[in-house]
Amino acid sequence: MNEEQEGIYLDMEHARKYKVGLVQMRMGPDPEANLESAIAHVREAARRGANIVCLPELFRAQYFCQREDIKLFDLAEPIPGPSTTRLAEVARETRVVIVASLFERRAPGLYHNTAVTLGQDGNIISVYRKMHIPDDPLYYEKFYFTPGDLGFKAVDTAFGRVGTLVCWDQWYPEGARLTALQGAEVLFYPTAIGWHPAEKEEFGSAQYDAWQTIQRAHAIANGVYVAGVNRVGHENGDIRGNRAAGLGLEFWGGSFLADPFGRIIAKASHEEEEILIGEIDLALLEDTRRNWPFLRDRRIDAYAPITSRFLDPGLGSLVDGDSK
Repeated sequence: MNEEQEGIYLDMEHARKYKVGLVQMRMGPDPEANLESAIAHVREAARRGANIVCLPELFRAQYFCQREDIKLFDLAEPIPGPSTTRLAEVARETRVVIVASLFERRAPGLYHNTAVTLGQDGNIISVYRKMHIPDDPLYYEKFYFTPGDLGFKAVDTAFGRVGTLVCWDQWYPEGARLTALQGAEVLFYPTAIGWHPAEKEEFGSAQYDAWQTIQRAHAIANGVYVAGVNRVGHENGDIRGNRAAGLGLEFWGGSFLADPFGRIIAKASHEEEEILIGEIDLALLEDTRRNWPFLRDRRIDAYAPITSRFLDPGLGSLVDGDSK
């Protein structure tokens, strides 16, 4: 490659753009109806020009982790399985890449909260198992999900290199960093997060602001686009008439796409189903990293203690006595 050809190549690389579609949707009590609704949203996002479409976390059902019920393990499915087969048909039909969050049955008694990336040809090109599993009131995920064992990863698609993490992973800068260091241009976070109705008035605004702020910080610190893709609506975890007791959860929607300097370039409401379409501009990513070279200035020689659980300030050493 001569200098002229190399210059043309760089210009083309910097000019590369593609569009992502973020599906904010409601979930009803019938998993099959939810799948059909998701497919309709994918088709609409493709019609509006999206190249990569991301669905919310566990979109096939209302958020069932509001209680602990062994019967609900029946919602899980293998990967590949019925949902990936159906979505693969839609990926081939629409020529889009699809990011889909599923309840994975890996083996008897072994289940994961898993995000699958399907290529334009319908093939599975990436499987990511949620690494951080919460256990909070009405978010009893540790009962259902084994922590992921595939690590953080970025994957090449027909349009760009992307990474997928899931919901609770949003609060951990380490996951975002490790995915970005593998070359991800966009971090997708399929999500199911909402307000406890009794807390909304006092804490609701601050909770949403914290959720958005931490993800915008991931965009800034890593110079990448970040997409938070939430569900919307009030749910009691109703699965064909089997529902959790209590007030349920109000999922706050507010899905958004942030650019590599953390600016919100698309945002959904808190109440309605919406499809956000946003452009990924690799020239902007390049320009942002040139002016704010955070990856260049990282002190990788000084970060070994990050793998420790905690550092005891009194002893000046690791609590566990080693690097675990």
